[in-house]
Amino acid sequence: MNYFAHGIRFLDRPFFLAGTALPDWLSIVDRRVRLRARNVLPFADETGTPVSEIAAGVLQHLEDDAWFHKTAAFAVASAELTVLLRSALPAVDGHRPAFLGHILTEMLLDSILIERDPVRLADYYAALAQLDARLVEDSVNRMARHSTDRLKFLIPRFVEERFLADYADSRRLLFRLNQIMRRVGLSPLPEGLESCLDEARCIVARHAAGLLPEFRIN
Repeated sequence: MNYFAHGIRFLDRPFFLAGTALPDWLSIVDRRVRLRARNVLPFADETGTPVSEIAAGVLQHLEDDAWFHKTAAFAVASAELTVLLRSALPAVDGHRPAFLGHILTEMLLDSILIERDPVRLADYYAALAQLDARLVEDSVNRMARHSTDRLKFLIPRFVEERFLADYADSRRLLFRLNQIMRRVGLSPLPEGLESCLDEARCIVARHAAGLLPEFRIN
């Protein structure tokens, strides 16, 4: 899952919401820092403190991902996207269609959920804007084996950029995908891929019910 699918059920719990985003935030700014369930679990003590809420949110993220990646809908949707992308991209330019099929399934599912209820996206960012970013960073450093000093800068920038809204437009989505490609050391995607992304959007929409049954988002 991606940010919005992870967090949509927890918009009234800002620190829990931050926890659902933390593994992905760390993959952006500090890949050395991993939040392992066995290290996070002792902090999820149901006391309602910020660190407890953050820890519970991280565990929710890990549970959601474990469920999501085992669904038949994810296997089928990501495979269909892989085939689509393989046919649209040059064969020898360093792209990885399977990687793209995976992340596009997640990003486009976010887009579908946002289109379904755009007010919730505003609520999502409003909740994250309430956070004390330094407190979130300090909590992560208590739970992880390695420490980071980068989250306190990323979190306000994440709120300011609001890039989840870009997923609705295939041109802007391509820009965001190329940010990811650069971050993981892959060649940028070529211009003119928007029609392929439009088709990818239809594929994910067709599988959305199996990717995120209603009982998991209400």
